[in-house]
Amino acid sequence: MASVVVTGITGQDGSYLAERLIGDGWDVHAIVRDGKHADEQEITPGVTVHAGDLVDIASIRSVIDVVEPDLIVNLAGISSVAQSWSQPELTARVTGLAVSGLLAGAWDLQERLGRPVRFVQASSSEIFGAAEQRPQTETTPIAPISPYGAAKAYAHHLVGVYRGRGLFASSAILYNHESPRRPETFVTRKITRGVARIVNGDSTSLLLGNLDARRDWGWAPDYVDALVLIAEADAADTFIVATGVDHSVRDFVTAAFAAAGISDWESLVELDPRFARPVDAPIMLGDNSKIRETLGWSPTLSFEETVHAMVTHDLELLA
Repeated sequence: MASVVVTGITGQDGSYLAERLIGDGWDVHAIVRDGKHADEQEITPGVTVHAGDLVDIASIRSVIDVVEPDLIVNLAGISSVAQSWSQPELTARVTGLAVSGLLAGAWDLQERLGRPVRFVQASSSEIFGAAEQRPQTETTPIAPISPYGAAKAYAHHLVGVYRGRGLFASSAILYNHESPRRPETFVTRKITRGVARIVNGDSTSLLLGNLDARRDWGWAPDYVDALVLIAEADAADTFIVATGVDHSVRDFVTAAFAAAGISDWESLVELDPRFARPVDAPIMLGDNSKIRETLGWSPTLSFEETVHAMVTHDLELLA
């Protein structure tokens, strides 16, 4: 049985990935720090948990040496752009520097065992910053405009360095992807939970920042499927994982209220500058041609279906 070490397994993507890999027959191991955030998922049954902290690279290397995995998938890090502005140093260490320890651990294990060790990094569209090229491709210049994007850019470059050294090291440049498991710290889940509370009579309004930012939103389980395809590919490479369609935050709000049967929502939403980011890319739109043509991946749920699934889930939580 092939073994895999996954970081960030308590998050949205990690929980879906754990379920997928266990279903496929993998021996799944996770590096989990003490004191998980309350908004993270519980550990998926069947996962072997190892104590470790991404700011303690020695603890990460120790787990890799003990498990001797065939594959390492790094999903961990400060995943909120907004949080990265308030905690830039922690973001640099957890989202950026920790990847150096994971890659070095994978390389050293490969050298010690004399067999391939694969590595997949969950990169981010935030590495492109306010890119003028639309849609962005794998060759779009990397020019981040947030601490989160900068940390992801460092990790992304380092994956390429180790690929050049001979490690099967791939980057999945993930665009925004959502699900009912998305924490409320993300604007999408804040919207769907807010709509559900309004419908349930628990709230009278929804406070938001910028309604004009446009993002390429997809369905999280589809993006996890892409990670598996990238991990099992014949060759290591970089792939953009996106739907190829962009929508504004306003579109997301409209779709969320529509899923709850409300068409006139303007009076229910208030703009609050406290929720606006210091710097925000106006449009992020990815070109998924490469992963479609090379690995046969394509999204299964539309934007409207994704939003509907999230609103339905949040309404059920309050029922």
